[in-house]
Amino acid sequence: MSTRPPSLPGQPQRSLLSLTIRAQMPIYRKAIGFSLVTSLLVLAPTLFMLEVYDRVVNSRSEATLISLLICLIGIYIVMEVIEMLRSRLLVQAGWRIDIALRERLHDATFLASLRHGASTLQSFNDLRTLREFMSSPAVTAVMDAPSSVIFLILVTIISPWLGLVALLGAVVQVLIGVSTERKTMPVLTEANQAAIHAQNYASGVLRNAQVIAAMGMRTSIYERWIARQRKFLTLQAIASDTAGSNSAVSKFIQTMQGSLILGLSCWLTLKGMLMGGGGMMIVASTLGGRVLSPLVQLIGQWRLVINARDAYHRLDNFLNILPPEQEHMALPAPQGRLSVEGVVAAAPGSNLPIIKGVSFALQPGETLMVIGPSAAGKTTLARLLMGIWPAASGKVRLDGADLHAWDKAELGPHLGYLPQTVELFDGTLAENIARFGDIDKEQVSKATELVGLTSMVQALPNGFETRIGEEGAILSGGQRQRVGLARAIYGDPNFVLLDEPNSSLDEAGEEALMNTLMSLKARKCTTIVITHRTSVLPAADKILLLRDGQVAAFGPRDEVLAALRQANAPRPVPAAPAPAAQAIGGAA
Repeated sequence: MSTRPPSLPGQPQRSLLSLTIRAQMPIYRKAIGFSLVTSLLVLAPTLFMLEVYDRVVNSRSEATLISLLICLIGIYIVMEVIEMLRSRLLVQAGWRIDIALRERLHDATFLASLRHGASTLQSFNDLRTLREFMSSPAVTAVMDAPSSVIFLILVTIISPWLGLVALLGAVVQVLIGVSTERKTMPVLTEANQAAIHAQNYASGVLRNAQVIAAMGMRTSIYERWIARQRKFLTLQAIASDTAGSNSAVSKFIQTMQGSLILGLSCWLTLKGMLMGGGGMMIVASTLGGRVLSPLVQLIGQWRLVINARDAYHRLDNFLNILPPEQEHMALPAPQGRLSVEGVVAAAPGSNLPIIKGVSFALQPGETLMVIGPSAAGKTTLARLLMGIWPAASGKVRLDGADLHAWDKAELGPHLGYLPQTVELFDGTLAENIARFGDIDKEQVSKATELVGLTSMVQALPNGFETRIGEEGAILSGGQRQRVGLARAIYGDPNFVLLDEPNSSLDEAGEEALMNTLMSLKARKCTTIVITHRTSVLPAADKILLLRDGQVAAFGPRDEVLAALRQANAPRPVPAAPAPAAQAIGGAA
């Protein structure tokens, strides 16, 4: 896993993104060198024209014309080769940035999904924007800027007055650029945010397309999406109009400046203040136009610049907020001794506690059934026990080690987890059961047989090599749950947690689940089952009753069940008191 390189003592800590971009400076320097050569070679057509008028026309030499043409064609070929090399260098810089960051970005995105409960691909879109920006016309315009300074100096050497006009044009172009920045940056940034919100909303709609179609919600959902989309398009149109107007003014000034310099140089020639005649006039006009060319190109690409800058800041903040996980000391394989010590926890991004001071302990090989009403916090407890969510206070320890801080790549093979919503992935059945690692065919067959999937596998066209599609599309709900159960017990883990493992199972599936639980018990695997059904209670050693995020009861199965029966047993109704008249009469 990549980590942030240290800064020198006394220097501010630079971000990983900044250091990664700076690491490409050798490539940028080569590209700038190519840009300088290309910018100078651009003057070749002008020089060719001067030579044709001066040498060829006066001498009427065909040999001279052919020689000049050959030289010009050679220069054009060199220009194209250099331009191709520069383009490849910039593309290479973008790909190097992508390669340096993609693993770190994948880890950060995965961690954000775990912590905040929502996944987003915006960070990958931002990385793509930066990668493509590296070889964009905006970057090449910046690299051409040093040549503008050289052209300005040359024009000034020809005549200080011409240099002054070229400098004034450059200053006006800079002012246009500043105006474009101030007017378009806030609007375009807001438009980008609106586009992200519209895209995220559309992604959520597509994930729930079946529900929307079934209940006739499509029109209402479309109206909500189009409102977000309309806001984005309106803001983008405003920014584009402003940038387009400024770009048009910029091009007008560039075109006008060439003519102004040509006219001024002609006037200076007539006054005897410019030597060289018509040839020097043409050279001065060409150089004056080239002074503004990079600035005009950059202003025309300003929207791209703002998009790249916004992407940079979003990506930089994202990576800084989610620093890489620290490497942990390797620990021995757990035996399954679980200790939950006063755990308090809330959902990611919330301060409202769901789990409130839960404590209990299990010895290796014990089976615990967690029961309780809906919204009691059972699924939250499952995520804590798997180390997915951190605890606000308290600890969940496995064999004495903090389970949340344990390296998941090291601990994962020793754990089994079946979430309430079974998530399968596009791939073969064997790959899903084997957790997309090296496939142990014996272990796959063993897990499949234990959960009662053998007949289903035999009915598939390619057996274990059958691709099950996105989210196990070719499987029924009960089959997906059994495949998830087989994945949880694959590799003989020492600690297994099953969240509602029988919610989609039929009678045969319930029987296979009981066989699985008894098998786990036989090989001393610590097992926790969260369930609403009593059919799996015979496999339990202990029961934990959870109410409102707190432990209402915990202990051996039979003792907890007896206590619950006694608490729920109907109480005798006391006899009603005799009416006052009867009591009095009786007394009499």
